Amino acid sequence: MLIKLIIIALLLFIIINLARAGLVMVRQPQPEVRMSRYLGRRVMYSAIVLLIILVAQALGLIDANPRPY
Repeated sequence: MLIKLIIIALLLFIIINLARAGLVMVRQPQPEVRMSRYLGRRVMYSAIVLLIILVAQALGLIDANPRPY
């Protein structure tokens, strides 16, 4: 259950960073705030979520769906 909560929290961080990057893109350009910082964090969190899912499945902490339909 803890693994699922961690994954959900990381997915929320991904959405938050996407929204922050969108706000920076819409606002006037400011040299101290770069959109690439938020997009880079989003990619990093996505990679972490993928690694957590793969490791948790390999260790048997989460089970794959046997029948996808």
